[in-house]
Amino acid sequence: MCIFSDQQYLKSDQYKDGHNLDARLEIHCRFSTNPYGWFNWVFDTLAKLPADARILELGCGPAYLWTECVSRIPAAWVITLSDLSPGMLDAAWRNLVVTGRNFKFEEIDAQSIPYQDETFDAVIANHMLYHVPDRSKALAEINRVLKLGGRLIATTGGERHLKEMNGWLKRVNVKAFEPMPAGFTLENGLDQLAPFFSQVNCARYPDNLSVTEVEPVMAYIRSSIRTKELS
Repeated sequence: MCIFSDQQYLKSDQYKDGHNLDARLEIHCRFSTNPYGWFNWVFDTLAKLPADARILELGCGPAYLWTECVSRIPAAWVITLSDLSPGMLDAAWRNLVVTGRNFKFEEIDAQSIPYQDETFDAVIANHMLYHVPDRSKALAEINRVLKLGGRLIATTGGERHLKEMNGWLKRVNVKAFEPMPAGFTLENGLDQLAPFFSQVNCARYPDNLSVTEVEPVMAYIRSSIRTKELS
């Protein structure tokens, strides 16, 4: 099994807590050239949901989508945050408990969602579908729990994401280098979604990284699955 979809590894190592993901998010937060902000952009789609929407996020991580946009959350939304990793759910709870908002936290495998048919107005899969071993099974489950007319908001990167960094790593240590798999990307994601959803649209967030410091790059590399064996 590919390490990127090895659920035991993801739970016990890479995502046992928020430390590794925080290192990778920092470089985007500090050096992104788009001032609007990724989380605000994603939330713009959610803002179109009903005032009493029921929402499920799969792979919520430390819940930064919600901490960054807490003032925009309608009071009547019912939000369930889930993750494969209990450590990530703990990080999400710790980040959100101070907001005073009510969230439900559940450990859920996207391939088997423990809810009845047509439960949610929206399901969010934010940069996580490439970790799912059987994406077709997960997408069928997402389709099942969405209400008629409900939305899946699935985000991912493109095949050229961080291509400069990947090139450096490959030159330094080819044996240890394992590029991010092209399991679910901007280039192939639409084809994977089409069998499960009658209407699929792609929106692109225009952004680049202008990194002016070395240490954030090294922190990103140290946190990465791709470079686990680098010395």
